[in-house]
Amino acid sequence: TEESRAEESCEKVVRIPLAELHPFPNHPFHVRDDEAMQNTVDSIKEYGVLTPGIVRPREDGGYEIVAGHRRKHGSELAGLSDMPCIVREMDDDTATILMVDSNIQREDILPSERAQAYKMKMEALKRQGARSDLTSPQVAAKFRADDEVAKAAGVSGDTVRRFVRLTELQPELQQMVDDKKIAMTPAVELSYLKPEEQQ
Repeated sequence: TEESRAEESCEKVVRIPLAELHPFPNHPFHVRDDEAMQNTVDSIKEYGVLTPGIVRPREDGGYEIVAGHRRKHGSELAGLSDMPCIVREMDDDTATILMVDSNIQREDILPSERAQAYKMKMEALKRQGARSDLTSPQVAAKFRADDEVAKAAGVSGDTVRRFVRLTELQPELQQMVDDKKIAMTPAVELSYLKPEEQQ
């Protein structure tokens, strides 16, 4: 019946054992055991997980977390064995975009995390743009993934391009930017040096 078809297409919240939840590959956002995490744990102990995670099935079993890495860690620390999730089928690019969008608005993101996230989303958008704009070269030419990322993040295209440059820095220099030992402008300039020159 139409009713049962509508129900099947409707997303449901299901409880999934934490042991079956696996991190997103190359997840750029680090889960830290800081004061914010302690607040999350306290909230989970009192109210449970209020916002379900978003996961997708993995080929080799279990689920990959698209949104909810902090909630999973908080649930573990709170002594829970499972957490509420929405299971959604999605391709790698769609999952990458959703993973970045669900994290990028947080205030405690390090410059290196933001840089990696913008880059991952930009690459995913470029691949999607290349697939969907095959019939119209004019549309493809106008599509700029960095401007698309910028619009979604509420920043300028130049800001996104500057952050993405940080991914060209050696890890030690990225750490210095995260530690506020190197400011953004000189960091971007340093990113144009070859790796051995950066060393």
